[in-house]
Amino acid sequence: GTSSAVVPPTVWRSGRKCRFNGRSRRRNVCLIRRDIAGFESWRKVKEHLVQEQEQLRQECVHLQSRLNAVLNECQKEREEKLLLREQLWQTGTELQQQAEFCSGLGSAACSLLWSCSAREDTVSHWLADGKLQAFLAVTAQTLEIFVKSLDEEVKTQVEDHNCQEHQFVLALARTITNIAAVTCGQDFLSNSAYNLLDTLMNLLGRMNPGVFPRLKVLMLMAVYNVSISVKGLKHITENPALLPLIWKMLDEGDWEVCLHSLRLLQSVEEVLLLLGSSLLDPNLQACVSKLTSSMQVSLRLTAQQTLEDLQALQQAADAGRPVLTLSDNFLM
Repeated sequence: GTSSAVVPPTVWRSGRKCRFNGRSRRRNVCLIRRDIAGFESWRKVKEHLVQEQEQLRQECVHLQSRLNAVLNECQKEREEKLLLREQLWQTGTELQQQAEFCSGLGSAACSLLWSCSAREDTVSHWLADGKLQAFLAVTAQTLEIFVKSLDEEVKTQVEDHNCQEHQFVLALARTITNIAAVTCGQDFLSNSAYNLLDTLMNLLGRMNPGVFPRLKVLMLMAVYNVSISVKGLKHITENPALLPLIWKMLDEGDWEVCLHSLRLLQSVEEVLLLLGSSLLDPNLQACVSKLTSSMQVSLRLTAQQTLEDLQALQQAADAGRPVLTLSDNFLM
């Protein structure tokens, strides 16, 4: 009736006798299954890594191909830019040569025009030919472009006697001055080319002090010459910017600019007074008075005459006497 204990089987391993019970067997099975599962997982990871590696290799090949294409394109663009830069340099050189040629040609042609314009019969022939209007339009446009360039480039602000462009512009201005010096030219400028007069006064107002005084002198001379005619004087004095312009020119610093500004003021002063301008402003008289001490004889004498005229106009205005003896039709 007594139970006997069950003796587990015995195995010999490495010279030692080991016993396995059921629990150990189950644990080993679990371990083996876990190892198998881990191996399967590792194998899948490896396959995934291989696939990713192959994909990255393909992407790398694609990117390398694109890089080579971009490098080739950049090389082509670099070569094209070098070619364009060389062509641009050649074109710039050609344009500079053409500009110098045109300036030289224009300077020579306008110098001839200037010489011819000194004769009244030549101006009459120009008017009869009917081409003077177009010439004056081109002249006004040329002067505007040149004055604009004076603001943009400092090097052009000083007159250069060796510069063909400067000689070209000065010859144009001299020609206009000579045209305005003859009666038929004055009448034409007053009736058909008054836009040129407005352009000249506008350019004088735009030019900075000390910049290209010779050109200012010529434009002032042209305006003065036109003011000699009745219609020219009427048109010039109706410009509200005239007196401020003269005032500005009197502070120029260049004695010739001041001299011709005074002469223009003498030509228009009585009409300006009738138009109710600030001609009798004490500051203007003070500005003219400073010029009476100039070392230049012609400027000093003209300033003294102008100052006497202004003082006489002031006295006449204070006394209520008429200061201008012109026909009633003048300001109609």
